[in-house]
Formats: sequence, structure tokens, C-alpha cells
Amino acid sequence: MQKKVKKAVIPAAGLGTRFLPATKALAKEMLPIVDTPTIQFIVEEAINSGIEDILIVDGKSKRSIEDHFDSNTELEDNLSAKGKDKLLKLVQDTTDLNIYFIRQSHPRGLGDAVLKAKSFVGDEPFVVMLGDDLMTDKIPLTKQLVDRFNQTGQSTLAVTEVPHEDTSKYGVIDPDKEVSDGLYEVRNFVEKPRPQDAPSDLAIIGRYLFTPTIFDELENTEPGKGNEIQLTDAIETLNHKEHVYAHKFNGKRYDIGSKIGFLETNIEFGLKHPDTKDELRSYIKKIAKTL
Repeated sequence: MQKKVKKAVIPAAGLGTRFLPATKALAKEMLPIVDTPTIQFIVEEAINSGIEDILIVDGKSKRSIEDHFDSNTELEDNLSAKGKDKLLKLVQDTTDLNIYFIRQSHPRGLGDAVLKAKSFVGDEPFVVMLGDDLMTDKIPLTKQLVDRFNQTGQSTLAVTEVPHEDTSKYGVIDPDKEVSDGLYEVRNFVEKPRPQDAPSDLAIIGRYLFTPTIFDELENTEPGKGNEIQLTDAIETLNHKEHVYAHKFNGKRYDIGSKIGFLETNIEFGLKHPDTKDELRSYIKKIAKTL
């Protein structure tokens, strides 16, 4: 009987150098989109996709992530005493979750971070969710991957179509055939190809669903540049032993791993947030006249 996907792994051990000096003492994953830390969006996507247990792989200077998902009795008592029930609920909603933590002591790459989850995952299928991408769709992207796995029983990763000139920024798939609408068998996975060498414009984005077989491949993957274990290398090897499918995501992807992407995301979310949308829209119209 095929096992249910119940576990998620969120790598959060990166140094966040693109956001220095803010990330010198603050975890990049705690930078807010309006008023919500980016990692909370990832956790909420997991929960809304039926995930029951979440492992966050963190590193040094990431204590703020653990504190965010822990209870804060003094704050909760203060909000309760002042009758600020809506704020109290917002705070309490982040604590009643099955979230676990493990530390990646040395920056040895994404593959090593996923490998840290081996004992947590055991022999179950699981999802990996990267914090640099926020996804919005009617059905959460992670749930889409779970649905694909329920059909195929095989590892599946998310891809989206990117401008051809941007393929050098991503891992790109060489699709073999489309087995159903938006689901591809993959011939090869190509890491950051030049546009003239790219086999397609379908780029890998930060959601993966793996069978536990991926751990065997990670353990046997030799470190590459910077002594890092590359997840893409392990996926490529796994694909020669069992199918690794690619699922095309057609929703909205927000790249919050870059400064401009982070600013754009804050503006778009701010224009939807009930506390900011009206004033922000007026401000944008006002400042646009001066540009």
C-alpha cells in the first residue's frame, strides 16, 4: 500500500548574504512580507496541503525562527489582558504545529541539508520546500505535487516556464514526453545552462516531492564546488533508477530570494492586505506622478 505524504522538510540554513546587513543577526526567513515572516507562508502552504509534520533545517543565527514558532507567554498574556483577541489568535496560530528543528552545522549545500532529514523522514515520501519562492494558486503547489504522487508513486518536482534568456539562473529539465497535462517524464536535469544550450524553458522551482530513495543518492553524491552536495546531482542519478517526474506550475511564483523580487512581493501583497491596501494604492499613485 502506497504511503501517505505527511512530512515536509524546509531548508533554512543559508547565510542570506544577498540581504546583508539585515541578515547579519536576523534569519533571512524572518524578513516579513508586509507583517508575516516569509517562512510562515511556507509552513502555511505545507499545512494547507495536508502535511502533518515539518522539519526545519536551520543553522547558526537562526534562533529567531525557532522563537517565532514557540509560545510567548508574556506576549500572549498581555494581548489577552488588553482584549486584543485578533492579535492573540495570530500569535497562537504559529505555535500549535508539529514543527521540529535540526541544525546544519556546516554550509555543505542543499543536498546536505535534505540529507539531515533522513532519520526524520524514515521510509516515507516527503516534500522539500525552499523559502526563496512563494507560490499562490487555487490549489497550493505542494498539494499539487502530493496529488501527482498519489497518481504515480514517484518523485516529482515543480517546474515553471521562464523567459529563455533566464535559463542560466535555474536548473532546467530536458523533457522526454508529456505523460498527461502538465506532467513530464524527464530525460535529464541540466544545471544553469546557457540559453543557447538550454533543452527547454521549464525551470525547477523550490518545491520537490521525493521518495526516500533520494537519501541513498545523496549519501553517494560527491561534493562539488565549494565542497557542497548538490541536490540536482542526486536527482539526476535517481532519475536513472526510477522515474522523476516534473509537474508544471501555472500559478503565480514570487521570487523573494532577490532584493527586487522581495520588494515587488511586498508591494503586491501590500495591495491585497486589508490594513494597507488603500493607503498603499494612494501612495503609489502619488509617487508615480513624481517619477
